[in-house]
Amino acid sequence: MEIKTGSTVISLIKGDITLEETEAIVNAANSRLAGGGGVDGAIHAAGGPQIMEECRMYNGCPAGKAVITTGGNLKARHVIHTVGPVYRDGSRSEATLLESAYRSSLDLAVKNGIKTIAFPSISTGAYGYPLEEAAGIAIKTVLDFVKSNKGALSLVRFVLFSDSALKAYSNALKKLAS
Repeated sequence: MEIKTGSTVISLIKGDITLEETEAIVNAANSRLAGGGGVDGAIHAAGGPQIMEECRMYNGCPAGKAVITTGGNLKARHVIHTVGPVYRDGSRSEATLLESAYRSSLDLAVKNGIKTIAFPSISTGAYGYPLEEAAGIAIKTVLDFVKSNKGALSLVRFVLFSDSALKAYSNALKKLAS
């Protein structure tokens, strides 16, 4: 699924984010930037040791924030590492932190002259964020950012791992873009 808002295309696909050819891909990292499982492990495995070497230069990254490294062996030139919240019960600022993780990643992309970026579904794996709620936050944050930063990005793609994630993001995009 794809829509255009202003000069920015927002695209949803099912796939493997490590194969993306956007200028940057976003890594759903842990706060120690130490690699791990899921998207994080896949990006570090595909990108090689250079990404971890650069991550070590940062002293971690708190939830809701983002840092940038090169893409190592990836097709993407950059990896933006962001830390989403661990979902507990929804009453501990999880939504605010998740929105901040997306916004911090987008801000960092624009600050670094990046025009094309690909996101995974942040916090919905091991961190347990309910998929439909997370999809709504992600899509709304991107739409708001694109509207208030006209022309800053040409493509924002969500690369989703499963059919259920693709469906949740598609439903959110249809609802929020209309």
